[in-house]
Amino acid sequence: MNKEHLKKKLSSLALSMFRKDFFGIYHGSLSAKTEINRFIINTKEAVFDTLDNTSLIELYFKKDYRWNQASIDANIHYSVYSQISDAKFISFSMPPFTTAYSLEHNIITPKDYFGHKEIGSIEIFDPRNFDDWYERANSEIAYYFQSQKTDIMVIRGYGVYTFNRDVYEMAKKLSILEKSCKILLLNEKNSNSAFY
Repeated sequence: MNKEHLKKKLSSLALSMFRKDFFGIYHGSLSAKTEINRFIINTKEAVFDTLDNTSLIELYFKKDYRWNQASIDANIHYSVYSQISDAKFISFSMPPFTTAYSLEHNIITPKDYFGHKEIGSIEIFDPRNFDDWYERANSEIAYYFQSQKTDIMVIRGYGVYTFNRDVYEMAKKLSILEKSCKILLLNEKNSNSAFY
């Protein structure tokens, strides 16, 4: 697998997602599996509108000194890659409308055509206690993907984890989900204002 080509794909996707406000300056993570026991992920200091060779690092499944430079989400990505063979790309993002919708709802049921056809209903996962979420996240996220037989996980008040074999399909699904949640929120707002 051409690692330079993979890095360019990740950089291009990161810029696009940054422009849509899915990533913050230092918030989010993006990775690609390079071999059966390795993956490329952004570093802790990565700025998502300018991902380059200095802000991407290749990690072996066996932890070494490089893990200290990697994203705080590296353990979660490792857990998904090591347990789900279909995972070739993983992202963690915080799309604003999806995250906002997750605060007050338990399920996302798109009412727009593309959301309905491409995504369908998605149950919102409640992480319960944020204080110990990062200690539980690597096992709970991989378990959720496997038990629910899904490639997308909306976590209440936290964001969205997704994986795919194709980086563009992953981005497309995230984009459709975000648009669907925006439509749902606008629809709620219009319905509520009709009563006043």
